[in-house]
Amino acid sequence: MDAKKQVIGREAAIALARKADEIVAAKGKAVKRLRVKGAKVTDEEIAALVIGPSGNLRAPALRVGGKLVVGFEVRMYEEFLG
Repeated sequence: MDAKKQVIGREAAIALARKADEIVAAKGKAVKRLRVKGAKVTDEEIAALVIGPSGNLRAPALRVGGKLVVGFEVRMYEEFLG
């Protein structure tokens, strides 16, 4: 999907993230993990990881199994893509 042509806004991004078991998000060199499935997670906690300054889903974003991987950090991608 081309993020410039198909924008995923805040509500849709949060709904997408709630379908994941876990969110793994990179911001700079830091990688944060948030367990979603079976946990009481607020929309604000999810938004802090998956929503960018534009108010839309951050890029790159991909689903790997039950994980939603957001942002870019080399070691994080090595873990998920081998």
